[in-house]
Formats: sequence, C-alpha cells, structure tokens
Amino acid sequence: MNTAKIDISVVIPFLNEDESIPELLAWIERVMETHHYTYEILLIDDGSTDNSWKLVEEHANRNAAVKGIKFRRNYGKSAALNVGFHHVLGEVVITMDADMQDSPDEIPELYKMIVTDGFDLVSGWKKKRYDPITKTIPTKFFNAATRKISGIPLHDFNCGLKAYRNEVVKSIEVYNEMHRYIPVIAKWAGFKKIAEKVVQHRARKYGTTKFGGISRFINGFLDLLTIFFVSKFGKRPMHFFGVWGTIMFMLGFLGAFYIGMEKIYLVYSGDVVHRNITDQPLFFLCLVALVVGSQLFLAGFIGEMISRNASERNEYGITKKIGVNA
Repeated sequence: MNTAKIDISVVIPFLNEDESIPELLAWIERVMETHHYTYEILLIDDGSTDNSWKLVEEHANRNAAVKGIKFRRNYGKSAALNVGFHHVLGEVVITMDADMQDSPDEIPELYKMIVTDGFDLVSGWKKKRYDPITKTIPTKFFNAATRKISGIPLHDFNCGLKAYRNEVVKSIEVYNEMHRYIPVIAKWAGFKKIAEKVVQHRARKYGTTKFGGISRFINGFLDLLTIFFVSKFGKRPMHFFGVWGTIMFMLGFLGAFYIGMEKIYLVYSGDVVHRNITDQPLFFLCLVALVVGSQLFLAGFIGEMISRNASERNEYGITKKIGVNA
C-alpha cells in the first residue's frame, strides 16, 4: 500500500450513524475535489449495530480515499480517535463527528491555519449551539474548569471539529474519555501553538445524541486530574509518591521520637503523674503518618516498576479494515 503523505486525513469516529454517513461522505468529497486536495477519509466504527459499516464498505468500493476500521464492540470515542491517529497519512488531520452537526465546509480554513499560519492544533468553537440546555450548561462549567487548570484559552475543548499537524497526532495517546482534553495533552507534549476558530454548529439532522449525561462530566473532571498527574509524574511516579511518603513518614517518626523521649524524661525525673503514651492523641497522629508515609512510598515504588514494564494501553478488538495497514 502507498504510504506517501497526502494533504488531508479526515478521521470520523461513529456509532450507529447509517442515516448521516452517505450525506456526510458526499459533502466531504465535494469539498476536497473543489479545492483539489489529496485526501483520505478514515471512518472508525465504534461497535455499530445498524447498517453503518455496510455503507462504509460500499463507499470504499466507489472511492479509494474512503477507508474504515471496525471495532468488535463499543470502546468509546477516545479509542476510535487513537486508532485513527495511528493510521492517518495526511499532512493535516481533521477530526469531525458523523452526526452532520460539523460542517465539512470548515475544512479549507482549518487546513490553511495549520499549513499557512503555522499552528500545531486548531480547535473549533461552536459559539452558537443547538444542543439542549442539559448539555450546554454543564459544558460551560467543564470548559471554564479546563481553561483554569490548563492555562489554554479555548472556549470549547470538546468540539469534535479540530485540525492537527500530523506530528501532533503521532505524538499523543488518547484513552478513556480523554478525547475532550486533546488540546491539553498536546500542550503538555510540547505543542504550544494552539488556536481556536469559530465554526458552524448545525442542528442534528438524523438520529439521537450519544451524549452520556451528567456522569460524562464527572468522569471528564477525573480524567482532567489524571492527565495533569500523568503529564507531570507519569514517567517518574516516585517523584510524587516518594516525596510525600518520605515527608509523612518523617513527620510521624519525629512525632513518635518526641513522645518517646518525653516519656523517658518523665520517668527518670521522678514524675509519677504522667499519661501513658497511648493516651495521647499525638501518638495516633504519628502512627497514621507512619502508615500513610510507608504506603505512599510503596505506591511510588510499585508505580516505577509498572511504568517501566507496562504493556500497551490502547489495544482494541478490530474485526475489519478497509484500505489501512495492519
């Protein structure tokens, strides 16, 4: 198979979108041909149970630029994007959702911002949204918290329409629900040229939203903390757990030493009125500090062992492929 670089790779993860796929592919192909781009469209079937994969196969037979990967079951959007990023060939990688709420007409400007303006990543901003209020309000809180923690001034971190330099997607790993934090992951991987572009948000034309409710935002916040920790200490967990474990253990040890010396002094000074060591609250605080310190230190040691011997995190059951390498 020819692995020469092309202008644009469009990565589209989807789940049960057989109504929208034909129209979306026709629209993308029209944009690409109008602007004379060399391109590929990589569709990742995240365990669909409808007719979606059959449509992908039909379009691939008509257009060699249409490619596909089918998961055995539903793994989530992050898994689909990570596998797609592994296979793309384009100089610029565009991601978009399959529900027709992202407009392919945005592709030329996104491509220009990467190639001409020199950005590493451009994130879409759906300034005017057509989502229900149960989704838009939590999204605002989520974006505000992410801006505060990451220092990246984006309004819409979770917009599915994004553009990347090829080097960016080949340098990051996306798993769990971390697709919404790709700008954060990219920044902490050393890609600092991150921009935002206002993009059109279209009302859903077919099907129903796959939005996961409030649990999605709880999990998202936990994933943000995970990204922060992994980016700082993922390769050196002992620098976190070991330091705090040592501090806790030393505080407990010094406290216990003080209590012991006080006891000895009172006994040898002839003071017959004194408390037992175990009657003092400080004794139990010292005991807890010693135990917690030891556990943190051991956690750091085990983390170091795991980080040096961990197997690949992103391994998914793939049943079919069209037009991509193994």
